[in-house]
Amino acid sequence: MYQPHAMVIGDELWARLKALAPQCVRPARSVLLRQGDPATHVIVLESGSTLITLAGDCGQRTLLAVRGAGELLGELAVLDSQPRTATVIAAETCRIRIIPAAAFLTFVEEHDLLAPLLRHAIARVRESEAVRLELATASVPLRLASALSRLVEAASTSASDLAVRLTQTELSQMIGASRNAVVNALKPWREQDWVRTASGGGLLVRDIHSIQSHARTQE
Repeated sequence: MYQPHAMVIGDELWARLKALAPQCVRPARSVLLRQGDPATHVIVLESGSTLITLAGDCGQRTLLAVRGAGELLGELAVLDSQPRTATVIAAETCRIRIIPAAAFLTFVEEHDLLAPLLRHAIARVRESEAVRLELATASVPLRLASALSRLVEAASTSASDLAVRLTQTELSQMIGASRNAVVNALKPWREQDWVRTASGGGLLVRDIHSIQSHARTQE
């Protein structure tokens, strides 16, 4: 079962790691890490949720994963001193701490965290492989329902209605579908009021369980 970093390294070390940098706030849709950038720091995600996306040669984006509170972001690039392999976008308002690479590497060495971090990375790879298989084989409604489900699960709020600050075009790019296909997938969900247009843009997900159930019938 996938576990966030905070659970992998334990509450005490997680608190010490957070103490290495002050907290700051980033609004929804802001880019927290950019694919190809040098690995100058890692991000501690204290609250909010993020989209992990990969850009292809033609600029199209694919959703690899959704991460919520308790996660480290960008740590693998720091550990192997390579450029970022993906872009991380705030799916909602996020509270983060930005820890310089040198301070993070010292922390990892002092607390012998390399092995657990690598095991965690392997779990992430397995999760990403499952997402890629889904993108290659599942119907558009099921891919869209799965993407919305990940956003709901990673959200910092337990409210019944969740605002997803992504346009239909962005959603279509992330699940590898056309915008028209996403519009068609959303149509019956809108008619049932399981999803609405959110004030300020994006979608308001009101009943993710019904959306999932309906999507499975479209296979």
